[in-house]
Amino acid sequence: MRRYVLTLVAGALLAGCSGSGDTGGWHANEPDGSTTALTIVVTPDAEAASTTYTLTCDPAGGDHPQPEQACGLLANLEAGVLDPVPADRACTEVYGGPQTATVTGTYDGEDVSATFDRTNGCEIDRWEQLGTTFFAVPLQ
Repeated sequence: MRRYVLTLVAGALLAGCSGSGDTGGWHANEPDGSTTALTIVVTPDAEAASTTYTLTCDPAGGDHPQPEQACGLLANLEAGVLDPVPADRACTEVYGGPQTATVTGTYDGEDVSATFDRTNGCEIDRWEQLGTTFFAVPLQ
């Protein structure tokens, strides 16, 4: 697990250091000046209080504990990671934990309203694509 997290952080740092302006991610062809301003609400479990972070990118900021790394992760994600799992997709019935999160705001100039949980294999995959760096909550 530690190796996985270190690999994600290293990849995010390298992505954030690119000087070409072309992130290689799903929005690489977007016009310059696109805005990202997100509110991330994470609830570790039903008995814990939610934590709310703000994240802005270009430049990275907000009160997120690792804004540069979180923006780097967003820049390198595949298209659709913020989209819900299609209703007709078959997902493994595996429970990954009680964590939930909502992400709202603007991503690359587009409105975003996404919910995340770990209730089945598809949802776990969506959560792990963003990872603990983005959600800023360790998994137990």
